[in-house]
Amino acid sequence: MKIHELPGDPGARQKKKRLGRGHGSGHGKTSGRGHKGQGARSGGGTNRGFEGGQVPLQRRLPKIGFTNHFRVEYEAINVSQLEKYFDDGATVDRAALEKVRLVRTNNPVKLLGNGSLSKKLTVRVDKASASAAKKVSDAGGSFEAIK
Repeated sequence: MKIHELPGDPGARQKKKRLGRGHGSGHGKTSGRGHKGQGARSGGGTNRGFEGGQVPLQRRLPKIGFTNHFRVEYEAINVSQLEKYFDDGATVDRAALEKVRLVRTNNPVKLLGNGSLSKKLTVRVDKASASAAKKVSDAGGSFEAIK
């Protein structure tokens, strides 16, 4: 059996509804549009959210909040994760974090101080909290902020 000989799933392909082909077809005369009104006109119909002239829900609800378009979202990495994934003397940078799948986006990386660190690591990421930088240096490693 070849790929073009495979039968389709039953009901997967339906015949097109042929409109305006006489009243015997069941879709003649008004072609399924009914009599008069907005839906019967060419170009007729309503916009999404239209409620028949009543003020739509979107306009009835209050405007809330503020979106800062300049906000920077960081990928958060904890010191405990460095302890788990890296060996003593390793260099931790974006490439190394991507390799162990701790970083999965293009967002800048920030090191946070949750957990403990006993390994001497060289850490090169975008940012670090004060406690995280202290834990890295206390373990004998070094932290360098890039950018």
